[in-house]
Amino acid sequence: MDEDRLVDYLKENDEEKVINLSLRPNTFDDFIGQKAVISSLRISVSAAKQRGEPLEHVLLSGPPGLGKTSLAYCIAREMGAKVTSTSGPAIERAGDLVGILTNLEQGDILFIDEIHRLSRTVEEFIYPAMEGFQIDFIIDKGPYAKSVKFSLKPFTLIGATTRKGLLSSPLRGRFGLFYDFDFYTPEDLAQVAARSAQLLSVELDRESCLEIASRSRGSPRLANRLLKRVRDYSQVKAEGKINLQIVCQALDSIRVDTLGLDELDRKYLRVLLDRYGGGPAGIESIAASLGEDKGTLEDVVEPYLLNIGFIVRTPRGRVASGSAKTHLAVAS
Repeated sequence: MDEDRLVDYLKENDEEKVINLSLRPNTFDDFIGQKAVISSLRISVSAAKQRGEPLEHVLLSGPPGLGKTSLAYCIAREMGAKVTSTSGPAIERAGDLVGILTNLEQGDILFIDEIHRLSRTVEEFIYPAMEGFQIDFIIDKGPYAKSVKFSLKPFTLIGATTRKGLLSSPLRGRFGLFYDFDFYTPEDLAQVAARSAQLLSVELDRESCLEIASRSRGSPRLANRLLKRVRDYSQVKAEGKINLQIVCQALDSIRVDTLGLDELDRKYLRVLLDRYGGGPAGIESIAASLGEDKGTLEDVVEPYLLNIGFIVRTPRGRVASGSAKTHLAVAS
């Protein structure tokens, strides 16, 4: 996969992480979108604070770039708690988790991104920590082996996943609060773009915000990324001036079309329409035709195409809709 793909919002480079930290919301009041999630969390957080207890364990699920990590940090600030952040792939052994858990103080929050990628051994180790704030570990080997139980201070685990279906039932069942993230509306994304523009000292009118929003494929992370590309383009090509025409020129120059589709999205649809007659076609066949990883297509490309109705998943494979064919004809 092309690592420079603009809409590959599964990953952030180091420079983006620094900039995006400054753009992240700090509290529930700052958080734009996901209104049902925020409303429910406000009640749960207020109740936990009134009782003087840690918040129940929280599972956040949804496509990448929708604000799951940002919301985890908002929860920590609302609870007045310290947050320790890690990811599923980073915890290779149960021993790695022991050090993290034993360093947590009363009410602290442990955030695990990509929690569906925890190894089975680590996953089973975390069950007693979530349920009874205890961990069991084995010392010595063979006939001298014995289990030692260690008590932990009550904490809150917040897990984030893009593939909720890959979580085992025992792990999923130990979370008390479940929230699924939806793609953002253009109006919400326009607010995200306006807020980020203000923080970046960029003058952006409402029409420009809405144009960026319409091309951000429902993701605030991508809206921020496109805003920065528009800022760069206007600085070099338009003496820093930004209006609707400049925004359109900037985004057209990086081949992000009016619906936010980039070249890989269009290649996916062309393969499905031209090579497989619109489908049905299996994801493995499409991935092989594109020379792309199956996981990339499932995690990055397909969720948005499904959301806008350009493809349909059927038992026999993927099928392209008539609106996908029409859009490609216009975008070509």
